[in-house]
Amino acid sequence: QARHNGSQNGSSAFVTMFVSPQPVEATDDAFWDQFWADTATSVQDVFALVPAAEIRAVREESPSNLATLCYKAVEKLVQGAESGCHTEKERQIVLNCCRLLTRILPYIFEDPDWRGFFWSTVPGAGRGGGDEDDENAQPLAKSLLLAVADLLFCPDFTVQSHRRSTVDTAEDIHSIDSCEYIWEAGVGFAHSPQPNYIYDLNRTELLKLLLTCFSEAMYLPPSSDSSNANPWVQFFCSTENRHALPLFTSLLNVVCAYDPVGYGIPYNHLLFSDYREPLVEEAAQVLIVTLDYDSSTSSSPTVDGTTTGTAMDDVDPPGPDNLFVNYLSRIHREEDFQFILKGVARLLSNPLVQTYLPNSAKKIQFHQELLVLFWKLCDFNKKFLFFVLKSSDVLDILVPILYFLNDARADQSRVGLMHIGVFILLLLSGERNFGVRLNKPYSVRVPMDIPVFTGTHADLLIIVFHKIITSGHQRLQPLFDCLLTIVVNVSPYLKSLSMVAANKLLHLLEAFSTTWFLFSSVQNHHLVFFLLEVFNNIIQYQFDGNSNLVYAVIRKRNVFHQLANLPTDSQSIQKGLQRKKKTPEPISRTNSQDGVSMEGSRPAAPAEPGTLKTSLVATPGIDKLTEKSQVSEDGTMRSLEPESSQPPPEGNAPSAASDGEPWSGEASHPRRDRRRLSSASSSGQWTPTPDWVMSWKSKLPLQTIMRLLQVLVPQVEKICIDKGLTDESEILKFLQHGTLVGLLPVPHPILIRKYQANSGTAMWFRTYMWGVIYLRNVDPPIWYDTDVKLFEIQRV
Repeated sequence: QARHNGSQNGSSAFVTMFVSPQPVEATDDAFWDQFWADTATSVQDVFALVPAAEIRAVREESPSNLATLCYKAVEKLVQGAESGCHTEKERQIVLNCCRLLTRILPYIFEDPDWRGFFWSTVPGAGRGGGDEDDENAQPLAKSLLLAVADLLFCPDFTVQSHRRSTVDTAEDIHSIDSCEYIWEAGVGFAHSPQPNYIYDLNRTELLKLLLTCFSEAMYLPPSSDSSNANPWVQFFCSTENRHALPLFTSLLNVVCAYDPVGYGIPYNHLLFSDYREPLVEEAAQVLIVTLDYDSSTSSSPTVDGTTTGTAMDDVDPPGPDNLFVNYLSRIHREEDFQFILKGVARLLSNPLVQTYLPNSAKKIQFHQELLVLFWKLCDFNKKFLFFVLKSSDVLDILVPILYFLNDARADQSRVGLMHIGVFILLLLSGERNFGVRLNKPYSVRVPMDIPVFTGTHADLLIIVFHKIITSGHQRLQPLFDCLLTIVVNVSPYLKSLSMVAANKLLHLLEAFSTTWFLFSSVQNHHLVFFLLEVFNNIIQYQFDGNSNLVYAVIRKRNVFHQLANLPTDSQSIQKGLQRKKKTPEPISRTNSQDGVSMEGSRPAAPAEPGTLKTSLVATPGIDKLTEKSQVSEDGTMRSLEPESSQPPPEGNAPSAASDGEPWSGEASHPRRDRRRLSSASSSGQWTPTPDWVMSWKSKLPLQTIMRLLQVLVPQVEKICIDKGLTDESEILKFLQHGTLVGLLPVPHPILIRKYQANSGTAMWFRTYMWGVIYLRNVDPPIWYDTDVKLFEIQRV
């Protein structure tokens, strides 16, 4: 009953605010205390008691009351932080203010007139005095953020007190060194505090409020202007926050140390609820938001940790002024890298383990946040990237990513997940070590609906990519370039492809080199160039172990001959285009040789009807995403200056259209080029011409393969005739012992297309990350039904 009355108070206080258009005095404590005095509410109660319509009504009808409510709530948090929250009552007030602000902030952000409210200084606000010279008058936002930071290291509230004595010697919140109170062992901290679920719950509520403060970004339309920094994040991650280092470390360690399997007892989570998981999710979300930083515009630290500018004569410390990004970029101890990599790999693999023993352990849902975090780690800390690539644990990141890509390929609501998985693989593939690692045999059997094969991680990658291209949904077409670039980047290092993977590569070439596909869009021929480069790299650099691929090339030799003899006259071009009408899908005919799928696998499912998804901004085309580097004899790379003749006159590689519109490879091109650069979807605007076909047909790199066919086909035919052979294995044995030394053209230099940071991808990550956070926070639904501008919410 008491609880019920208390709850009634909060709600009726809101009604009072709404019905009394005259302002309630800030000094009327009896009135304001109704909002946070209740002893038994939860954040869900606050959301239920304070409906959106009432908040908006107060905002419009009684703005001064809403303003006073915000001051008073922040003032209570500041008081709690000052006093150290020693009593149960103080803690309850702090939590209730926290919940109330979490509820109200989105409605302040959605109204442009209110957005600056928290950044204005209000002299004597809520103190009842009108003292203009108050030296503590700082913007409300700063008071709020600093109070939350203090409260996150408040002994007996969010951290274990180190003093075992009476209340009178309670620790003074201002004298404690919060670095001694880091929440979890790991990077830079060896002591693992005793778990305490109350502290976990309190931290989670405070982090939820922090995330809500940062979410102002959701209410601004996307812009690639990097000066558009989030003022909340900027202040929180600056030197003005004395807890920045311990908080960054706490968040990172809590995420990387989390083990959802618990103490190894299956089904444990069905008996005990896990208070750590909500904290870990919240920590991961706060981390990725604080690390939202456009590295392409900054003097980011280079591989050896020095900055590109001259740090010595610079007034600013090297590295970004966002301390979270700065700390992340400076982690350097091997054991710290090992801890982070093991933690991320363990959590990414968790949903895969689930498919073996259904329900045996808790299935985590925050893999998208983990992928963003992993991306940030690699992007901001090159030493970490090299550590990942030199350890074979990189495969423990690769396999889950391939699993997610394969699993999400038919689901339009997960197109963002597809992109980030592919971006990470593109980043890794720019380094030689990644290609070398892929030669490790693939023996772990993750249940995936792909053909059973015996081979390496490279085979797994190629087979999954083939599946995405041939049986994913239309919106994935802009990713084809990225997928094939990854295969090109690793191809010079692949020692022996399985027959299954070799056939998949040839099937892609066959599909992409049909005349209707080549002639129907201005950039489709790029895909053929990528595939030919893959074959050339393998034949020139890894001929010895790749008899399966050589055999597949010989079997499908007509595909190469057709390409070499591609007709370029107008009549043939028109005829080629006619064929498209009969076969609408670019690659619908998958080979019948798919055979058996892996045990325990389920086909990729489309999105459940009614699923919400958020739109994404366009990703830059592959030519903007990467820069070419040439690998020299000793394995070092040098960056190639883009030639002035590049890109070819017909425009660039496809670039993704925003998630909300059908694919047309023109999203990121200036309007004046639209006419020339349209694709098949905008029929009638662009038509292929003989000159256009000639311009790229003459550059097709077919010499190496033609020479190989010229030498080997007669020999293979002779064996078949002489021995009456129809047996593959005999031919393969012959090819294994063959050599083309001295017969092939001089090896071409290896070209690697390395990912390069740019503001286009920084913007893509921002919209993707906030879209994920928006959709994942359903209990309570912090942002639902507010007027967000960064993305559109669509029903699938």
